[in-house]
Amino acid sequence: MSVDEVLARVLQLAGRRADGRVVVPLVELTGGEPLLQEEIYPLADKLLAAGYTLLIETSGERSIARLPKDVIKIVDVKCPDSGEADTFLGSNLEFLRAQDEVKFVISTRRDYEFAREFTKQHGLGDRVKAVLFSPVFADPEGKWQALEPRTMVEWILADGLPVRLGLQLHKFVWHPATKGV
Repeated sequence: MSVDEVLARVLQLAGRRADGRVVVPLVELTGGEPLLQEEIYPLADKLLAAGYTLLIETSGERSIARLPKDVIKIVDVKCPDSGEADTFLGSNLEFLRAQDEVKFVISTRRDYEFAREFTKQHGLGDRVKAVLFSPVFADPEGKWQALEPRTMVEWILADGLPVRLGLQLHKFVWHPATKGV
């Protein structure tokens, strides 16, 4: 689909009220890595110009520097036990604004301690709107175990961290292995 076709589809899905206002003025682009698509930049410009609040969730391995300043960026920082810890692009920290969010998906105590120290070292609690600590669900094929949300909440409370617990609600509503939800 072209940028204009995507924009037309968003307009169709969002709906309009009788006065012309958009019914659903929020769009989040995620899934895979949106910044791999060069079209993300003109699409972001057009969505913002059309009056949408735009969130882009990225793995943190690609530069966010080119995104328009009004885009709310949700940037993942990969923890050690993710197997992708060395993929985070540190220069992305320079481009975070007060409206943005930083997310850690945490599977072990070691991941938690990494996320805690990264958050403190980079002053994320004072730099962004939210720091999200999200416990990992068990792999349906048994490759890794889940981290119980309660366990992580106890760690967060014990450390008094300025973070928010992020639960992947679709994994509560549907089976965690369900794709496309």
